[in-house]
This record gives sequence, structure tokens and C-alpha cells, in this order.
Amino acid sequence: MCTRILWNTTDVAVLAARTMDWPDSTAPVLTVLPRGMERRGGEVAGTSVVGEVGAMWTSRYGSVVTTMYGVGTADGVNEHGLAAHLLYLADTNFGDRDESRPGVHAGLWPQYLLDNAATVTEALALMAGVQVVMMEAEGHKATVHLALEDATGDSAIIEYLDGERFIHHDRDHIVLTNEPPYAEQRRLLAQQDFSAPSDTTPLAGNVDPVARFQRAAYFTGLLPPPSSERQAVAGVLAVARNVSIPFGAPYEGFGLYNTEYRTVVDLTNRRYFFELSTSPNVVWIDLDNLDFAPGRPTLLLDPDDISLSGEISASLTPGPAPF
Repeated sequence: MCTRILWNTTDVAVLAARTMDWPDSTAPVLTVLPRGMERRGGEVAGTSVVGEVGAMWTSRYGSVVTTMYGVGTADGVNEHGLAAHLLYLADTNFGDRDESRPGVHAGLWPQYLLDNAATVTEALALMAGVQVVMMEAEGHKATVHLALEDATGDSAIIEYLDGERFIHHDRDHIVLTNEPPYAEQRRLLAQQDFSAPSDTTPLAGNVDPVARFQRAAYFTGLLPPPSSERQAVAGVLAVARNVSIPFGAPYEGFGLYNTEYRTVVDLTNRRYFFELSTSPNVVWIDLDNLDFAPGRPTLLLDPDDISLSGEISASLTPGPAPF
């Protein structure tokens, strides 16, 4: 189900955290993708899922991403400080296929933007040239919406409802969960009174998307100004842990959607943090330690390794590109 939190009001760094909440393992792999890679945005395992006109491009920017099921990007950041996060939204409807525009399947939607845009504004401009198309993996349809942020603290949330694209573009759009769509979440949040926060402030405590949206907004607004990157990362990660879904917590109508992992992107200092829920350590990749030059190999790391700790760029190994 997932939650995304953006903290863009500190002097230390612009940071974004997300939780990945899902009923089974998404087979996450930390993946480094260099510049100059050729992509076929309409294909899954060599088969088109968008019809005859699939988007094709060569990546302008390198990126560090977390893949899901080996067919798409769930989360990541590029070398220029644009980050993207896919979250579930059951109401998603991308509309009928329009063959006049190249199709990008939903699993590669974030990668298309990370490959080609350096800022949120550039990413939004690119959306006019393609159509996002539904795909399916491991029995799950990609009914998703997308959160973007960049190193300036700019933010955007993109949703497709009844075949129409809705873009919410403003630095104030800092929290995203799932149902209902974002505009309704904002309306519900506006009904809350957080003007005098205390330990008796009424606050929803369950795991449904509305409760998580309101808790994330409330606690992010209370974070004390950090004096270091370490404090800043700890602060936003604490909020992500607060809205994480414990093992066994039920989702009405959806079964169990426990939090599989959490990430934090430091867009100022170019670091990507990852915390697997079943592993005791937070690990991170310093993008300054990577070579994104064209022709460099794709680098991979399975994070399901309890021996991993700290900065792990030296543990990445060359492997086949996932898409």
C-alpha cells in the first residue's frame, strides 16, 4: 500500500522516505543503471504490453533504483537529484489506449522519468509525450500513482482517474498514501486541527491509508530542525517507521500488506538509504562512489543479507540489466 514522506524545509538536506507495503515479496534488488542504456518502455520480458507503439529511449542520466519483480522500478533517484516513488492506488484508470502516443507500461513509468529528467518540472513536461499503460506482474495489476521530488524540494503527485491525468505540483505536497485519491486525502486532512499538538491530540492509529496520511503529515510537521544529515535521515525515517504496517495487521478487503522495506533519499548529499524490514541494518549507497558513464555495467545487490551494513557500494556486482 505504501507511504511517501517529503521533508523539504530543513537547511541540512532535502529528503524523502517511503515504505513499501505489499502482500508478498516484491523481490527488491538495489540496481545501479548507467547512462546510455537503451530502453523499450512498452515491453515486459520482450513482449509488448502497450500495443504496436511502445516508447523507446536512451537514458540521459544514471540512477540508483529498487526494482520490483525484475520488470520495473518501484523507487529510486537519478544522479541529478530527481527521485520517483510508485504507490498503489486502486482507483487508477489510465484510460483507453491511444496509439498516437508511445506507450510506457506502468512499471517503467518512474524509470522513464529518471532516465530523462533532472527536475520535477522537466519530468512533468515529458509526460505529455507518452501514455502510461496498465501492466500486470505476479498476478497484480499496476494500479499506481507516482510521487516525484527533486533536489530543490519541488514536489509533484501524478494520478490517472477515469482516464484523465491529474497533476498536483507544489512544494506543499509532502505526503502520499493510497486511497482515496490525493485531492480527497488533502480535503480530509484539512478537517483536522493540528494547531496545538500534544500527546492528547486525536490521531488515527490504524494502518488504513487515511490514518497513515494524517499521522505522516502530523509527525513530519513536528520534526525538530536537524543539525546534521544523520539527524535529518533519522528524523524522516522515524516517521516512515511510525506509519509502517506491522506483520499480521489486516487490510479490510485486501488481506495482509505488511511493510517489506523502507527507503530514504537524500537529494542534497546524493545518498540512497534502504532498510529491509526483516534485516537489522540500514544500508546506503553514496552516489558519489558510482560511475554512471555510458558503457559501465549494470550493478546489482540483493538486500536480503543480514551481514550488510553502512555504505554498500563496494558490495554491488555487475549483472544483467533487469529491463
